[in-house]
Amino acid sequence: MTTSSTDLDLGDVQTIRRRLRYDRDHPRYKWIVLTNTTLGVLLTAINSSILLISLPAIFRGVGLNPLDAGNVGYLLWMLMGYLLATAVLVVMFGRLGDIYGRVQIYNLGFAVFAICAVALSFDPCHGGAGAMWIIVWRVVQGVGGAMLMANSSAILTDAFPANQRGTALGINMVAAVAGSFLGLLIGGVLSEWDWRAVFWVSVPIGVIGAVWSYRSLHEVGVRSAGSLDWAGTLTFGLGLTALLTGITYGIQPHGGHATGWTSPFVLGSVIGGLALLAAFCVVEKRVAQPMFNLALFRNRAFGLGNFSNLMVSIGRGGMQFMLIIWLQGIWLPLHGYDFETTPLWAGIYLLPLTVGFLTAGPISGWLSDRYGSRLFTTGGALLTGATFIMLLVIPVDFDYRVFALIILVNGVGSGLFFSPNTAAIMSSVPASQRGAASGMRGTLFNGGNALSMGAFFSLMVVGLAASLPSALDEGLRAQGVSAAAASELAGMPPVASMFAAFLGFNPIEELLGPSGELNKPGVDAEVLTGQEFFPHLLTGPFHSGLVVVFLAAAVMMLLAAVASWFAGDEYVHEEDEELAEAAERAADPVPVR
Repeated sequence: MTTSSTDLDLGDVQTIRRRLRYDRDHPRYKWIVLTNTTLGVLLTAINSSILLISLPAIFRGVGLNPLDAGNVGYLLWMLMGYLLATAVLVVMFGRLGDIYGRVQIYNLGFAVFAICAVALSFDPCHGGAGAMWIIVWRVVQGVGGAMLMANSSAILTDAFPANQRGTALGINMVAAVAGSFLGLLIGGVLSEWDWRAVFWVSVPIGVIGAVWSYRSLHEVGVRSAGSLDWAGTLTFGLGLTALLTGITYGIQPHGGHATGWTSPFVLGSVIGGLALLAAFCVVEKRVAQPMFNLALFRNRAFGLGNFSNLMVSIGRGGMQFMLIIWLQGIWLPLHGYDFETTPLWAGIYLLPLTVGFLTAGPISGWLSDRYGSRLFTTGGALLTGATFIMLLVIPVDFDYRVFALIILVNGVGSGLFFSPNTAAIMSSVPASQRGAASGMRGTLFNGGNALSMGAFFSLMVVGLAASLPSALDEGLRAQGVSAAAASELAGMPPVASMFAAFLGFNPIEELLGPSGELNKPGVDAEVLTGQEFFPHLLTGPFHSGLVVVFLAAAVMMLLAAVASWFAGDEYVHEEDEELAEAAERAADPVPVR
């Protein structure tokens, strides 16, 4: 497209000139940038999910029972601490990158991440102290991850010309999304060997990446003069933290209810978080140098692109949790896998999802450079939504070949969407605000994943609560369990059964065993603790919950597709024209954006 007389971005012109000099003097520099930032993003993404599969081994390693009511807080914060820190801080570190240099903040992030990987790899404590050691260092590691994620897209956007940006950002985005699935497999494999190995794997990569980034990366983008907006930073950070914390604790039962949405703490956190985020919007309109320029959302490509990004992130994140529970709680035990081994095999059986994404992501980024982003973002969201409907059609005890094909297509749809979406968002903003824009995109991406856990777990629990208690009560009595014990277990919140399956425990053995009921005469303990009893009981109620979850995810994908269509095609500057116009006006400056 041709730049208009009032649309010339002198910051972008300066960035283009710097990049052209680097291309001339260091022809391979942009590929070094791509390789290093992709390694950084891959490392942060793997660590966002690596604990999902390995939590049972970690809890056994530090000497805690994850199903003990007193330890649920440790469980939730091990899962969410890293995601919360990353989601909350990316906008701030993106803004700091705009002010002090994106490469400088990015390099610091790699160093922080590497130090935390070393600290996590030797947990010297035991019990609750051991769990807290992991939680604290994971939160700090999330700070390093936020520095990396906030600036990687902006550094890439600075280093690559507009006609190659989709390819570069596509590869980077593939690492971000595929890493979350690879983390499941890596966590499952390493935790079978040693629970500390889950953390060891990041040490050499983090150290090598940190040294490499400090030695190789240079500032190409322009810095924007200014200072940190403390009022905006605090209202945004506290508001998002309160909101995500409230949604996370909404999973836990409260006051006889299956979920915690009647808890004053949960309601207060959610309402207080929304109020602080509203205050953030007011603050940003009034301060001279806002942390994030809300006017960017008036840009159709940026605003609708980020809305699509949020919808797809929530839907995709929720699907990941549901598929893990589906495989670990029902399908794998029914097909002869011990409950203890189901976390590892769930990661293996989800590989087609990763393969589909790894295949489609780079290709869609390359094609969007030539044909624009609209077709790929819209089509990818629709294709992903269609696979959610397909997952509802197949039986709970499915033919794996059909299941593998559906999740392969789901991965292809996600790959088609994310690469062009990221490139379109990053190409739509002025060069001086790319760090903050990258941070906001990262917040919505990571925040969507965090939101999905609380939202979809709550939806699933609501679905299970309608039918699981009666099925469990009837099934237990049929195997000789006393009416009192059956009623007590059936009355437990469904989240207890879900967590047991999710963590690779035999639910009936873990929940009924301590009562001594399994050892009483007339109780068929072999059937109750066998591979098929609980999965068969869970099948009907689980499908009821699955309908609610996947229909909600399909609606989100439809909304993402509509927004992507109206966002239009990627906003690409014609760089030669922009440089020529800047040179032409050197003697007669005009207002610039």
